Amino acid sequence: MLKHSTRRWLAGLGVAGAFVAASATPAVAAPAAQVELYFQNMTLAPGSPGKSDALHLFSDRPTVLHDVAVRYDYRSLVGKVTIAAQHGDCTTPEEGVLLCKEHFPVSVDDLNGTWTEDVTIVPTDKAAVDDSGDLKISLQVAGKGRGSYTSRIRIGEGVDLAGGPNTEFTVKPGGAFEAPLTVVNVGEKPVKDVVAWFDLDYSIRTKDRFSNCFYVEDHLIACLLDEEIPAGEGRTATLNFQLGKDTYAPGHEYGNARFLTYGDFEDLFDVREEAGARAAKRGSGPKLTLRDAPTKVTRAAQTDTDPTNNFTEWQITVSGDNGADLEAIGAKLTGKAGDVVAATVGFRNNGPATLDYLRTDMDVTYVDVTVPTGTTAVEVPFECAPRKGNANDWDEPGKPGGREYRCYPGPIAPAGEELTGEFRLRIDKVIANATGLVKVNVPCECDGGFYKDLKPANDTAKILVNAAAGDGGQGGGDGDDDGGTLPITGTSIGLVAGIGALLLVAGVGGYLVAKRRRTRFVA
Repeated sequence: MLKHSTRRWLAGLGVAGAFVAASATPAVAAPAAQVELYFQNMTLAPGSPGKSDALHLFSDRPTVLHDVAVRYDYRSLVGKVTIAAQHGDCTTPEEGVLLCKEHFPVSVDDLNGTWTEDVTIVPTDKAAVDDSGDLKISLQVAGKGRGSYTSRIRIGEGVDLAGGPNTEFTVKPGGAFEAPLTVVNVGEKPVKDVVAWFDLDYSIRTKDRFSNCFYVEDHLIACLLDEEIPAGEGRTATLNFQLGKDTYAPGHEYGNARFLTYGDFEDLFDVREEAGARAAKRGSGPKLTLRDAPTKVTRAAQTDTDPTNNFTEWQITVSGDNGADLEAIGAKLTGKAGDVVAATVGFRNNGPATLDYLRTDMDVTYVDVTVPTGTTAVEVPFECAPRKGNANDWDEPGKPGGREYRCYPGPIAPAGEELTGEFRLRIDKVIANATGLVKVNVPCECDGGFYKDLKPANDTAKILVNAAAGDGGQGGGDGDDDGGTLPITGTSIGLVAGIGALLLVAGVGGYLVAKRRRTRFVA
């Protein structure tokens, strides 16, 4: 029920995505779900065991695909690589083509998408540095084409980077801390260029503006370090971070830097512009440079088969007391019998702290909405499900016609912002002061939720429906008639989920779908 639709933004490369709410017009058959494909570009080292990945499917609405087959065409790379499935029913109808059938129906949700079975791409003994070709992937559903995608596969020199030791801090909201950024070349060849890609919690901000680093507002995304690191040596630098004053306390925050070769970074980064992602800007300050790292951080040689060695982590214990007050938002509506009126309801985080559950993807709170007597919910936010039976039994999300709804607003509620969704109610019978309710922080036998509200007295608000004074109208709906797009407003929540999610495979692919969706939500 989020105005900002943060769940989709997390799959949206840092910009506002949109999504499709349930239609309230059953007379018109809904079109088939639009399915998008994504398979990450890949760089392989000669003589390596190769890399495994899966085709990621995204849809503009929840859908189930039956009789699914995926065709991998790598004929431009015949003799250079082989592709095989780790599991599944696959055949090779011709050289350079792998056809894999899914044994079970493939369920695609519109939040995170889904994956087909992994395939492994391995360089042959004839593969040489700078070899390159296309991997053309096509999706068939029940014998019909439903999408295609082309990825680049190339051969590059193999190296091995490792992150420095992890660090722990104790910081108050608004407090500063210095984080070491250390990378070690544990391979046998020099590394010419290194990229530090950051995955930082929303609360972690920076005032540095290095000319070789990229930022969105005060969030650090990546630094391009064009310095050669000889085999067996380490390099280090210091980053100045600060927790936002809206950081919840007591609590814990987390950040990490992942070190990549420039080629591997390109494999992640190059689709970002195509996806229309929000632009990151270079800093205007001095260049971030690396100095020799102490020899104590050098590790024994490790191979790239253990990618976890590419990280350095920062664990922050947040001290102090900084809570949040979530206030329910109701609506006052007027109209005559037969009118459809818009109730924009939800809650406001009065702060002072932001609630951030992005690492776990749990909902920050649960919101119950009771539809006023004499009205029928003809269109509801997709994040809201009608009660089906007992207290813990809920029907399909976005389904109209219910009397009571449980809404799942997503994993972040920024301090000072409203998170709302629109319920469109048909007035069946005008009843004086017909009353519905909005309740925030309701108990839920599930993960997430918020039960330490600073002011529980404002956790409930009314939805009131009365007769129109004149010719009736659609009072209470305070949204713009903008065709249903979701604007970027407020503090750009799309920067969260660890800003490093800007480059995640799921984020890239998800935004390719999200940017084309429409929603019945209004700002």
